[in-house]
Amino acid sequence: MIDDTQIKAAIGAVLTDAHFPELPNYYKGKVRENYDLPDGRRILISTDRQSAFDQVLAAVPFKGQVLTQTARFWFETTADICPNHVLSYPDPNVVVGRKLDMLPVEMVVRDYLTGSTDTSIWTMYKAGARTLYGESLPDGMVKNQKLPKTILTPTTKALAGGHDKPITPAEIVAQGLLTQSLWDKVAELSLALFARGRDIAAKRGLILVDTKFEFGLDTDGTVVVADEILTPDSSRYWKADSWAERLAKGEEPDSLDKEFLRLWIAARCDPYKDPIPAIPDDTLVDFSRRYMALYETITGQSFDAPPVAEPVKDRIRRNLKEFF
Repeated sequence: MIDDTQIKAAIGAVLTDAHFPELPNYYKGKVRENYDLPDGRRILISTDRQSAFDQVLAAVPFKGQVLTQTARFWFETTADICPNHVLSYPDPNVVVGRKLDMLPVEMVVRDYLTGSTDTSIWTMYKAGARTLYGESLPDGMVKNQKLPKTILTPTTKALAGGHDKPITPAEIVAQGLLTQSLWDKVAELSLALFARGRDIAAKRGLILVDTKFEFGLDTDGTVVVADEILTPDSSRYWKADSWAERLAKGEEPDSLDKEFLRLWIAARCDPYKDPIPAIPDDTLVDFSRRYMALYETITGQSFDAPPVAEPVKDRIRRNLKEFF
């Protein structure tokens, strides 16, 4: 793995902007910047920007490359369960995929009672709720405890600047967001993808705690998984060997995911009301190292940083010239 000195040196060279005027139909998300080509393809560029609590907080060295390569492993490992949007990988930070008619619901699958955001089941449970997203939970549970069963906790997809909203399967169908048959299909696929991820993570000494999937419809109506899957941005991963001991002590699990930064922030302010404090370089280095460790643990491959001589944006422009 890249050492901390290399990570720290890369802080000044992070990719925070991936706008290329040569490409059409530009859209900027919190982490990815997208371009829709006239032929029905979509270019998705993962930057190093880090979002949490519905805002961009910092930039993390090598994060965009880690996300792209981690998602690539999972797309390839789950292709027998569900088709995905990927057509090619012209650059370590870039996916070219099919443009889809994206479904207006995010599918969140959970195995543990945890979380720190407004839509997390622990936040709701701690406030006294026992029926969450249409699922009933017993009294007396504690944070980070395993749920009685795997559950689906879907949310509506927020518009730019908005917040995801909890919703039940019955409400999704009643509001016409999805038909019953389409809900049944994406629910089945979400649980199957999660089960595959959970099994592989367990073999690598990790617990797949929860994750988020986004689906779209191809031109022939086929349900396709898109965006990213089972990355440390869209999922929680805990180290299995220390989880039970930490749970018994009331300590947070040792994680290789985005929750590390969420907890760091939540310990210092109310992220929905207060200004977010500046994140120290050492914290960003720790965060980057966790993401790379997750990639290497899951894939069994070494994470190789790009050469430092060429700025990341220049490299991406060179690798995307065929699309200009």
